[in-house]
Amino acid sequence: MAGTLRITLRKGLAGIRRKHRETVRGLGLRRINHTVEREDTPQIRGMVRTVAHMVEVEEKS
Repeated sequence: MAGTLRITLRKGLAGIRRKHRETVRGLGLRRINHTVEREDTPQIRGMVRTVAHMVEVEEKS
């Protein structure tokens, strides 16, 4: 895989599972509407899939 992913946190962390909260922090997201760019790797894709209900993902080339 090549390129980057732009990941934006769209929902807050209150009341979510601890593992999901740790995954969001592992992606580098800190607050609602915070956006980070991460390399498109299978590991990052797996993290995004875990918290897909909370984030918005854009693919960049």
